[in-house]
Amino acid sequence: MDIELARTFLAVAETGSFLEAAEMVHVAQSTVSLRIRALEQQLGCSLFERSKAGAVLTIAGRQFQRHAQTLVRTWTQAKLDAALPAGVAAVLAVGAPPSLWDGFLTNALPGLRRALPDVAVRASSAPFEVLAGQFGRGGLDLMVAYRPHAAAGLAVEQLFADEFVLVSSNPDPGVDPFGKDYVLIDWGPEFRADHLLTLPEVSTPRLQLDIGTLALQHLRNVPASAYFPKRVIAAELRAGWLRQIGDAPRFGYAAYAVISESQRGGYAGQAAQFLRQKARGGGAGVG
Repeated sequence: MDIELARTFLAVAETGSFLEAAEMVHVAQSTVSLRIRALEQQLGCSLFERSKAGAVLTIAGRQFQRHAQTLVRTWTQAKLDAALPAGVAAVLAVGAPPSLWDGFLTNALPGLRRALPDVAVRASSAPFEVLAGQFGRGGLDLMVAYRPHAAAGLAVEQLFADEFVLVSSNPDPGVDPFGKDYVLIDWGPEFRADHLLTLPEVSTPRLQLDIGTLALQHLRNVPASAYFPKRVIAAELRAGWLRQIGDAPRFGYAAYAVISESQRGGYAGQAAQFLRQKARGGGAGVG
């Protein structure tokens, strides 16, 4: 099977649109249609139900989806393996949003490399929506995320629970933490939704950032307030230059490791096990 057929199928399954899938795989919409038709002919079944609203997977399409993910992942790994230098057995692609790199995955990387000395690690940081697409198309072996979508063929296990708290670098307790110096950090779709629901009056603050480390540096430079995972700013709270706003709403999310079921016994499964052990051993915090 042409691997591009599987990639195109996964793009249509992810977007629910032949047009959006064409943009994703950088071909014309007519090419997407031809590829899906060719794939359906090879498999002898219909993979999508088409309508004006888009394309929805059939039962056969849902069955084929996990096989397509395995095909693309295996092909990607095969290409990488063919170019690996001596002493490197495989490449492990790991992805997570910035908030889960901060204070957890960055700290875990040295130990992970020691645990898998013959594996090269390719790390990426991106919003969950991007990571989910990469994982679904076989571009990631291991994803760490909040509230991942459960699906057939995935192994999902909780690592730890994050608590997002409001902190301020302004020593004056009389200043409104949600005033003009409040910084809204984009910690992902779950946080954005809960923030809007709980704090609708501060939905459009004067400063919005999508990188936690940049926001933390901003709070070092000017008196301001923002939400952070408590584990990320534990050292700053102990040092005293940040203070927690005790009566502000808090938001809690569990972090999960996600791999393909077929990878449980492989390097991705070993990496997920290492991360579980690190999280349970207290390695989810900083300082």
